[in-house]
Amino acid sequence: GIFQEEMVRPVQTVKIVKKRTTKFHRFQSDRFKRVDPSWRKPKGIDNRVRRRFKGAALMPKIGYGSNAKTRHMLPSGFFKFVVHNASELNLLLMHNRKYAAEVAHNVSAKKRKRILERAQQLNIKVTNAEARLRATENAKKKKKKKKKK
Repeated sequence: GIFQEEMVRPVQTVKIVKKRTTKFHRFQSDRFKRVDPSWRKPKGIDNRVRRRFKGAALMPKIGYGSNAKTRHMLPSGFFKFVVHNASELNLLLMHNRKYAAEVAHNVSAKKRKRILERAQQLNIKVTNAEARLRATENAKKKKKKKKKK
């Protein structure tokens, strides 16, 4: 990106292994619009999913859990840390090889710029550094063009 010249390397090198990548969908959520796909345990007395019949949908179990070392890890090898202002970046000062900052969604473009500058000084990786950057700079250019006319 614009603000990241030399990339910060994550200290962790453990390979992320997902035991299952497909989501568990709620039984019969494909048949009815009113049944949301988010998982709910079937409770019916005759339910084939609950009774674990062959060919029926699988239910979530503790065995599908991720390795504790790689749980919530981003593919880049960092863990996400949501930041709302520049001063919150100071928390990552000693942990810039484990955590990457992610600017919160409700932070303005002006404050974002300040956060990115501070992150560059502290050598902290920002996952969404490009967000709300191009749009504001393009808008400024358009305003200048209109003033020239």
